[in-house]
Amino acid sequence: MTADLKPIRNEGDYDAALEEVGRLWGAKSGTPDGDRLDVLATLIDAYEAKHHPIDPPDPVEAIRFRMEQQGLSRKDLEPMIGPRNRVADVLNRKRGLSIDMIRQLHDGLGISAEVLIRPSRMDKVA
Repeated sequence: MTADLKPIRNEGDYDAALEEVGRLWGAKSGTPDGDRLDVLATLIDAYEAKHHPIDPPDPVEAIRFRMEQQGLSRKDLEPMIGPRNRVADVLNRKRGLSIDMIRQLHDGLGISAEVLIRPSRMDKVA
């Protein structure tokens, strides 16, 4: 029988939980192992959110990712960003996003406004 579940309080607990998830991976839902896997995944997620937070993506990277996902070209961004040269400037980090561009990209591509409003990496360096 497996050990009782307990909160993940430190990196040792975290590593042990990850190891057990690896052992349980593929367990059928609704079985004791499947239930244990679900609970461990929840505990790991909570621990990672607190101790290993992931910063939201860079706005330009988010736009590029969505373009790749949806098979879009730079021309497809023109209705949201503006003329071709403006699209190029944004994607090359030479121009930041205006509030209107953020609204258009949010509505058109479904990218979170919280991500789009962040400064791009180039803006942080300047």
